[in-house]
Formats: sequence, structure tokens, C-alpha cells
Amino acid sequence: MTDSGTREETAVRRRGRDETEEERADRMWTELIQEVRVAQMGVQILFGFLLTVVFQPKYERLSDTDQRIYLITVVLGACATGALIGPVSLHRLVSGRRVKPQAVRWASRLTLLGLVLLLATTTASLLLILRVATHDGFVPWLVAGVVGWYLLCWFALPLWTRHRYTAG
Repeated sequence: MTDSGTREETAVRRRGRDETEEERADRMWTELIQEVRVAQMGVQILFGFLLTVVFQPKYERLSDTDQRIYLITVVLGACATGALIGPVSLHRLVSGRRVKPQAVRWASRLTLLGLVLLLATTTASLLLILRVATHDGFVPWLVAGVVGWYLLCWFALPLWTRHRYTAG
């Protein structure tokens, strides 16, 4: 390979894809929707199970603290569901209006917010379940460890990768 070929390849790698703003928005939208599908499934299943808890006979026997944790968890789950389904509604309402790049940015923000709310919902659910299953003092530590794991997998590793391998 010639020096000029190597320079051209390096320039292409540095510059990224050669696509218009609309083509980039189309690609990013497709990728975003695939990502959202995974999170939507998880939040919808979790939220569905949460909605049934109040109708179980054991709910009445929960302590006031556990009932408050449950109510907070349900509200967090509802908010996470709304944020993660939001991109679908956004797309449907602005489709054909020539605002896809802006829609992708807003959908991405809703998705990130939905993931943060899903993290909070999962944390509160885990706290409630472990408090009911065991009254040991290690429960907060166990929940903190799981939250740390989620933060590492969902945010720290992606942000580290972004920082390590991209310029911007």
C-alpha cells in the first residue's frame, strides 16, 4: 500500500462516516430504537410486576417504611416507562416534519433519563425485596454493591470508552 493510501485511510478513520446530517440521523434513530427496545422490555416487565404487589395479601403486613418504598418504586417505574416509551411517541408525532436530527437528540435524552429512572426503580425494587426477604443489616450494603455494578456497566464503562477512544 502506498503512503497516500495509508494517509487516506487514516483520514477516513479520523473523520468517521461520510454521511449527510439526514443519513446520520436515520442511522442514529435506527440504533437508538434498537437500544430502547431492550430497556423498554425490562422496564415494562418490572413495572407490570410492581403493579400487582399492592393486590397481594402480604402487602397489608408490610411496615410503613416498606409501603413507602413500594409507592416510590411504583412512581419511579411509571416515570421510567414514560421516558423509555417517549421516543416512540416523539417519532410518531414529528415523523415527516423534517426534524429528525432534533428528534434523535431529544429521543436520546429521553432514553438516558429513562435509564437513570430504570436504575432508580431497580434499586428501590431490590431494596424492598431484600428488606422483606431478610431483615439483616447487610441489605443496604448489598443494594449499594448492585447499584455500583449498574453504574459501572451502564455509565462508567461507556463514558470511559467514549473518553478513551473518541476525541469529542
